[in-house]
Amino acid sequence: MILSQFISQDNNEKKFNALVEKKRESLPLKLQAYERLLLFCERLNPSKLLLRIKPIGDDTTAYANLLIASVEQEYEHNMVQQLYISDESWKAILAAKNIITSKIRKVAEKAKSAQELRENILIDISQEENPTDIAIIFIKREVKKLL
Repeated sequence: MILSQFISQDNNEKKFNALVEKKRESLPLKLQAYERLLLFCERLNPSKLLLRIKPIGDDTTAYANLLIASVEQEYEHNMVQQLYISDESWKAILAAKNIITSKIRKVAEKAKSAQELRENILIDISQEENPTDIAIIFIKREVKKLL
């Protein structure tokens, strides 16, 4: 009986040490994922997106498609990071992406030029809380839990 308890305690210690080691090894991967997704949110922010991607011509639809394609490309590049973050954070990031692409489409319907589209997107986003800011709050909260 004593030997059985000793073996059981030894097994529990080994499991605990293995779990601690696993968490220590996975922390850098998780932090890197949160860093990449924070960068994704920053690049997704409409004011930064519009500064980075300038219209080629004056065609509203072409410019809106270019902006949306850039957002989708960034998203696809970072999509695998969802493996390392919480479901809440991923949902916030996905919601931010979807809100921004739908706003671009909605504003593009009324804009008469690419320049007007840029201005109207900034006006539209400034009238309510920026979805990327909400996603960044989720990311920061999750990182604080990890650290």
